[in-house]
Amino acid sequence: MDQLCELSTRVPGEPGTAAVDASLKFLQPVSRQLVHRAAVAEVFITDALQVGKDRFLVGAQWPRDHALYYPDAQGMCDPLLLTETVRQALVYLAHEYCGIPLGHRFVGSDTHFEITDHEALVVGDTPLHVTLDVQWSWLANRPPRRFGMQVDAVVSVAGRECARAGLSVYAVDEGLYRRLRWRGAEGQGRDEAARVGHSAATRLPAADVGRLRAKDSVLGRTEAGEWRLLVDLHHAVLFDHPGDHIPLMVTLEGARQLGYRLLHRHHDVGAVLRAVRMDCPAFADLDEPVRLCAELQPPVASGVTGLCIRAVQGEDTVATVTMEWLPRGLPAASEEGAFSRGAVGSGVAV
Repeated sequence: MDQLCELSTRVPGEPGTAAVDASLKFLQPVSRQLVHRAAVAEVFITDALQVGKDRFLVGAQWPRDHALYYPDAQGMCDPLLLTETVRQALVYLAHEYCGIPLGHRFVGSDTHFEITDHEALVVGDTPLHVTLDVQWSWLANRPPRRFGMQVDAVVSVAGRECARAGLSVYAVDEGLYRRLRWRGAEGQGRDEAARVGHSAATRLPAADVGRLRAKDSVLGRTEAGEWRLLVDLHHAVLFDHPGDHIPLMVTLEGARQLGYRLLHRHHDVGAVLRAVRMDCPAFADLDEPVRLCAELQPPVASGVTGLCIRAVQGEDTVATVTMEWLPRGLPAASEEGAFSRGAVGSGVAV
C-alpha cells in the first residue's frame, strides 16, 4: 500500500506482554456523525485500533492548509488542531468502541495540551499523518443516562513524538441535557441572541489577533477597554452545526487570540503557543456578553511567558485558560515547566 495511506507502528505492550504491530490507515475521514461534525471537510480522524483494554491508536490527517487552523508564517501547524483532533478522537472512540449512543450530548469539563517538539509540526509537501496513542479512563460514570470519560494522548507525527494532550467530558441523553440547560428563556432566536449579547464591542482586525480573514477574529474591545469574546453563529468552522451555547473551541480561540494580541508585539520575533490548560465550570450562553480578563503568570521556565485568561459571563467564570508562550525560535521549555492534568473542572461547556 502507498506509504502515504498507511503507517505501521510498533506499540509497546503492557508490562509482561509482547509488543504489538499495528497499522493505521489515512485513506479517508471517518463518518462525520461519529465525530459530531456537519461538514466532511472538518473531519480529521481517519482510523482507530484498540491495542489494549483501555488503550487505542487513533489516526488523523491534518491538512496542509485550513480556513481557520492554517500554518503560521514559518509553516508550523496551528496548535489548536491538537485540541480539535483530541476532541474528535474521544467522540469517535466513545461511539465506536465504548458503547455511548449517537444521540447523547457531549459536555466538556477540561482540556490541555503541551507541545514538546515544534519542528515535528512543520508542514511539508504532503498533509501530516498524526497518531494519537490514547489512554481511556471512565470518570463518575453512571450509564445509561450519563457517561463520564477522560482521554490522555501522546501525539506523534510520522512516528515522531511531538505533543501530549487530553480531554475530559461527560455524555448525557437528551432529556438530562435539556434539564441541565433549562433557563426558562425559550423563544429568542440565535441571531437575535448574538446581536443583543455582543453589540457593545468593536471587533479587532484579523491581523491584530493572528488571523487572516476578518470573520475569523472573535476578539472585541469596548470603549471602556474591556476585552470581549465575539461570536458569529454563521461561521462555518467555529459553528459547524447549530447549538444553544458557545462551544469550548470558540472560547479557546478567543483566549488564544487575546494571548496573541497581548504578547506578539512584546517579542520582536513573535510568540509561539507551547501549552494550554482549559477548565470549563459552566456553560457560556449566547445571549449575554462574555468578558475576557487576562493576567500574567509567574515564569515557569526560562523564556516562557505564562498568561491566564478568564472568560466571565455576568458574575460567573465560564472558562479559565492558562497558556504558555515562547518567543519564536527558542526550543521548547523543559519538562519541569510543562502543564500536567490538575483538578478537573467541575462544570460544563462544549
